[in-house]
Amino acid sequence: MALQRISAASPLEQILETLDADGGVIIEGLFEVAVIEQMREDILAAAADFQPGAATQGLGQDGKAFVGRNTIRFSSLGRLSEAYFAMLDNPLYAAIADAVLLPHCGSYWVNTGQAMLIGPQSPAQMLHRDCDNWPAVSAQGWPDSPEVTLSAMIALADVTEELGATRVIPGSHRWGDYKENGTAELTYPAEMKVGDALVYTGKVVHGGGANRTDDQWRLAMHLSFVLGWLVPEESSPIDYSDADLAQQSPRVKRLLGHQSYDPRPHLGGGLWLRHVDMIETT
Repeated sequence: MALQRISAASPLEQILETLDADGGVIIEGLFEVAVIEQMREDILAAAADFQPGAATQGLGQDGKAFVGRNTIRFSSLGRLSEAYFAMLDNPLYAAIADAVLLPHCGSYWVNTGQAMLIGPQSPAQMLHRDCDNWPAVSAQGWPDSPEVTLSAMIALADVTEELGATRVIPGSHRWGDYKENGTAELTYPAEMKVGDALVYTGKVVHGGGANRTDDQWRLAMHLSFVLGWLVPEESSPIDYSDADLAQQSPRVKRLLGHQSYDPRPHLGGGLWLRHVDMIETT
């Protein structure tokens, strides 16, 4: 079962059907090339400040092993580029996230936006599911537990298998064993052009591919959302002041934690409040 490719101009229903069936889909042209080119330029300018293999995922040496010794990762991308905010407002990605996540929450926010640059001669990353960040939710009732997160791996430049394209096991989001991560032989590479994105659920097994080149970097970034009642990976709310986001859309403000969580129409209480009221009204 190879990864399917769909044009961003395709009907939303077709994209959602493929995502539901396979757990991941390559959407060609999901992001405007001009936006991605600006994002790439700003990420590459910032990358000199980050050492390969330094990122820990907050887990010390275990996290370093997960990231890889010659991989550069960093976040807070809105501090680096206005293009990041345009990506957060992408209407098709928003529609997909709404369809996947809103059945389980009143709203969602950014889990993380990360530069993920895989350097030459890097081995393949361990296979994993992104929903492993929240096992108390995801493991209960597996595989019928709520979708907690939706991700996009976005090509900042052309991404090939040789460069370390993300590898995915289509259909693994429906396996009966939550702890089964499969083997490399079951994976397919998500090769992409600039502006294409691999959109995938938190339940599907995947991992960064091996960069087999001697002198080229895989240039990609990750942008994911998580249910509004869960703690995200990235501390976006403290990265941006109210003034920083004053000119951004209500959606961007909500995604970056500058609006409160209202669970309705689902059950639950108001969360992420200021003075026991909604942030946006105080």
